[in-house]
Amino acid sequence: MMDYTLDKIKKHIITLVNKSEPGAQVDIADLSFPPNQEMGDLSLPCFNLAKILGKDPNELAEDLLKKIQPDEIISGIKTAGPYLNFTISKIFLSGEVIKSVYKNKDSYGCNSGGSKKRVMIEYSNINTHKEFHVGHLRNISYGDAIYRILKFNGFKAISVSYVNDFGIHVAKTLWNYKDYIQKNYADQWENLSEEDKGVILGKIYADASQKEKEDPTAKQIIGGIMNQIEKRKGDEYELWKKSREWSIKSFARIYNELGVKFKDNLYENEFFEKGFKKVEDLLQKGILEKSEGAIIADLEKYNLGVLPIIRSDGSALYPVADLALASYKFEKYKLDSSIYVVDNRQSLYFKQLFKILELAGYNQETVFLGYDFVKLPTGAMSSRSGNIITYQELSKKIFARANDETKSRHPEWSERKIRKVSKAIGVGAMKFEMIKVRAGNVITFDIAKALSFEGFTSAYLQYTYARIQSVIRKAKIKICFSGSDFEKLKEDKEKNIVMQLARFPEVVEIAGNDYDSSEIAKYLFELAKGFNDYYHSVPILQAEPDISKLRILLAQATAQVLENGLSILGIEVVEEM
Repeated sequence: MMDYTLDKIKKHIITLVNKSEPGAQVDIADLSFPPNQEMGDLSLPCFNLAKILGKDPNELAEDLLKKIQPDEIISGIKTAGPYLNFTISKIFLSGEVIKSVYKNKDSYGCNSGGSKKRVMIEYSNINTHKEFHVGHLRNISYGDAIYRILKFNGFKAISVSYVNDFGIHVAKTLWNYKDYIQKNYADQWENLSEEDKGVILGKIYADASQKEKEDPTAKQIIGGIMNQIEKRKGDEYELWKKSREWSIKSFARIYNELGVKFKDNLYENEFFEKGFKKVEDLLQKGILEKSEGAIIADLEKYNLGVLPIIRSDGSALYPVADLALASYKFEKYKLDSSIYVVDNRQSLYFKQLFKILELAGYNQETVFLGYDFVKLPTGAMSSRSGNIITYQELSKKIFARANDETKSRHPEWSERKIRKVSKAIGVGAMKFEMIKVRAGNVITFDIAKALSFEGFTSAYLQYTYARIQSVIRKAKIKICFSGSDFEKLKEDKEKNIVMQLARFPEVVEIAGNDYDSSEIAKYLFELAKGFNDYYHSVPILQAEPDISKLRILLAQATAQVLENGLSILGIEVVEEM
């Protein structure tokens, strides 16, 4: 693991404390950050150590204060009741942190904590023949961020998408297909691209779900269509193959627009046959059992209830394919861990699935990463009712707004440049809204707020990066790190920024341990706020030449960390805005 500046400083403090007090065994984890930086940069609460040594925490803090002397790393030490607070030398901190950023560049903040363990992140588990809406956008944005975070934390991360292309929703869509096309697209259907046809399939499904309620014969007909698809023969099966490709191509267009790539794309229909064999094997081992003609997993003794596997009529339920899928992933990719990014409402099902895999002898780690749903200000979304914001609607509005904003600021730019910058801003805005809060929180997706270019948004972070690039261009000199004289950086705001830069590797590690992309989003926002405050109150280009160069070095380091952090979240930076 890379030994970053903050790690070195913490180890130095721990060594000082343990040497000064016989019997002390303080660890890095015992150090914390004071609530107010005026109190110091790092703090040691003395409660636990005092308990071990049989002393009063306040008295122990005072004793340690007398024994530990400031040095070239620690410029000041003081107490606040039972807390021993340390102030880090501005010169040491600035020199070491900025040097580390310049040395590591786009790898600054990464670590080897994952020890190259093979971990698969399965996300964007979408349904063909349905619309891609903002709920799916949350899944893919969060999943992709976790994939990138784990890579940055030293894991051999592998991203896959598992697509449900074989459910009853497909049969419903095909049942309504001809009528819907004839009524709405009779004259233009053949001229549409396959990607556009894939988008329209979602509208056909929503319409079918409403019609089904009004047609007493619908359920039987839909069941018959599903039967033909499962048997893989007949006109319905041929239409399934063709329309399935339309959906897949429409999804591929979205992935490309969002800059998301998968190592593998897996499809439910490919795992049913293998799944039935897996079920038979688990039956023979006594892990599954027959019950009234059906096959179930009785997990009552594990407080996980009963999971139906195969219906009494012989038709498969989700676990059939999922069991085969898990076996395939473990064996093909030699995984140490398999992570599933799925809606919170499926948490019980995945606990049941993981228990079956454990009983079957799989010892790989399995992790359920649940996220809460996205709703509209008017209520929850539903593909069946059509009460959703589709990705197409959202992206069209956001790109149009980004385009207008960019054009108004830079009427002299070419249309090509405006489109490029607008896309980066628009994609960043959509992704950031999905990952700036913890996955367990409900998101009320408000288009007006999502389109805002101020406050806690991706555009604000991108603008800060672009502002720094503008400063560097105006400097018209090549600034490079060469052991600069950092004692000339005397402003408190400068040290605050350097301290924030020093914390980035730690934030990356926390985000990886907690699978929490919001940690990085919040960190970047605080870093951007700190730099903008500095920019408005401290002259950079107008300062004395030597000081100006140092401040530009600091600005460049800030830009590098902003770029690294946004890259982890799957968001592009822009040079101008």
